[in-house]
Amino acid sequence: MMTRRDLNRTLAATVAAALLPGTASSQDAPRARNVVLVHGLFADGSCWSEVIPRLQAVGLNVTSVQNPLTTLEEAVAAAQRVLARQEGPTVLVGHSFSGMIVTEIGIDPKVSALVYVAARAPDAGEDYTALAKTYPTPPASAGIVFDGDEGRLSEAAFLKDFAGDLPMEKAKVLFAVQQPFREALLTGKTTRAAWRSKPSFYAVSTQDRTIDPDLERFMAKRMGAKTIELQASHLSLISHPQEIADLILEATGQLHGRRG
Repeated sequence: MMTRRDLNRTLAATVAAALLPGTASSQDAPRARNVVLVHGLFADGSCWSEVIPRLQAVGLNVTSVQNPLTTLEEAVAAAQRVLARQEGPTVLVGHSFSGMIVTEIGIDPKVSALVYVAARAPDAGEDYTALAKTYPTPPASAGIVFDGDEGRLSEAAFLKDFAGDLPMEKAKVLFAVQQPFREALLTGKTTRAAWRSKPSFYAVSTQDRTIDPDLERFMAKRMGAKTIELQASHLSLISHPQEIADLILEATGQLHGRRG
């Protein structure tokens, strides 16, 4: 039986969809030769290491941003500097928290399409934390520990709730390079929503224990994104790199030729 919460979510999604006349179809994405990847919390730029060679193999120019994870403003600035160096149409890809960055800077005329990988996708000025609280609290949240104003995931939470579908040896390597984040990062709000005007793509992780999968589905539906669902942990970019690479290739306008 549908609960009141389920009904409220359904109504919210319906209203949101009705209010999105400017949302671009994924079919509108022009062909791009550049891809800029942005990582989220509990990681660094190396988290894209399984996806990068698959994109480079078809001749794409790929750059992985080193997100400072200090404040939203500084994280946005770091990604903007990388974006400024690209020549021609560029697909902007964000994992996890960096969906905030993709949403903020994706309005740049150089950006041809947006790809969200189990990522936050707030509207302009939206309080993402408040939105997330309307869904069940993901288990990983309980594993965040702070040293002063620096936060990180405990090893137990990282291995079980963040990288739960990865081989233990690989997950431990990723834990070793985990970059702490500043608490101030979590207070930032986007001022723009690029997905309202740019073709958007979303990869939902159905086994996600870091962002609730139903929240991911809600955000993907609200933006009118071309959506795929992967039976993956929060780190689908590592456990399912080919599927993520294919979604990015579709956003660049090159997947059809590759499959043919």
